Amino acid sequence: MVAMATYLLSDIEQAIRGSWGAETCTPEYRDRWTPDNPARDQCGVTAMVLNDLLGGELVRGEVHVGGVRTDFHWWNRLGPGVEIDLTREQFGPEETVVGGDVVVRPPVGAWRRLHEEYAILRDRVAERLGREPAADPAAVPSEVPAVSPEFSAAGAPAAVAPDSAG
Repeated sequence: MVAMATYLLSDIEQAIRGSWGAETCTPEYRDRWTPDNPARDQCGVTAMVLNDLLGGELVRGEVHVGGVRTDFHWWNRLGPGVEIDLTREQFGPEETVVGGDVVVRPPVGAWRRLHEEYAILRDRVAERLGREPAADPAAVPSEVPAVSPEFSAAGAPAAVAPDSAG
């Protein structure tokens, strides 16, 4: 029998926060990432890595400025009333996150983007937690939920990758 590692939530949070960098944020916004706001544009890959470690559901909301959607934001739901958002502090007072729809996680190979950023963050977090990094950069844990079709025209939740900043 293989012994499983036990982590405190604070250990996981510290490992994730300590692993962020410009190379793990959304590429098109990389030029606005700074160590002064390390959570900026890390939400998609952070939600995926946290999902790897804790399971649960992925949640996607909209970022609004002045009532207009400017982006999407991703976080995790572990059960009724238990949501974890390690990147919420990235937003300025003019930015508001609204809504929050559960989105089924697609396999990494089906992602349109963020493969590299996810792999870097996943491996850094694994190293900080004393785990072996994944042998295959596209590897996805077996406990990840099954994939359903892409978003319908009506916008129903389905398998979409974290294609936006946040």
